[in-house]
Amino acid sequence: MEPFRTLTAIAAPLDLANVDTDQIMPARFMRRPRDERYVAYGFHDLRFEPDGVTRKDFILNRAPFDQAGILVAGRNFGVGSSREAAVYALLAMGIRSVVAESFGDIFFSNALKNGLVPVRLPETTVAGLRSTLVAHPGTTLSVDLETQILTAPGGAAHQFVIPGFARDCLLRGLDEIGLTLTLEAEIAAYEAQHAPSL
Repeated sequence: MEPFRTLTAIAAPLDLANVDTDQIMPARFMRRPRDERYVAYGFHDLRFEPDGVTRKDFILNRAPFDQAGILVAGRNFGVGSSREAAVYALLAMGIRSVVAESFGDIFFSNALKNGLVPVRLPETTVAGLRSTLVAHPGTTLSVDLETQILTAPGGAAHQFVIPGFARDCLLRGLDEIGLTLTLEAEIAAYEAQHAPSL
């Protein structure tokens, strides 16, 4: 997993509440291998017509928002079924952080385990950010995980909180398997000590 320390990127306003994981990653793509096609699966039915034609009215299909690394969404982002692939799809699209008033609990957890930083901020703050992004396309935001501060245009700083264990893993670029492997020597020593004698 790529470490996450500070991200400064174009931010896209997604003025939709209750975006569920099936909208982020439609179920029919779930059995596909995680490969370069994932970039097309993210928000697929919002981004494309049934015949595959790109929907020009969807925010992430319009420049400069098609280059966004940060998404500023409505409340309850990522609700619905447990779907780790929803996070994979966002990452494939280049999105490393989502800002919203609230998140689905399982999505929040899956994001932290896979290198995507979910930033919770008050509703008025998030709505204000979306308004700024609509008025000034191409505006960048900065998410600093070390200080847990999101910096908005004009320098306004907004504090957010990521649980300590998850924050440490994100900063180090470690998922749960990677974290376990950092203890490989200790695990081997323990196993050698407790190996059954033949």
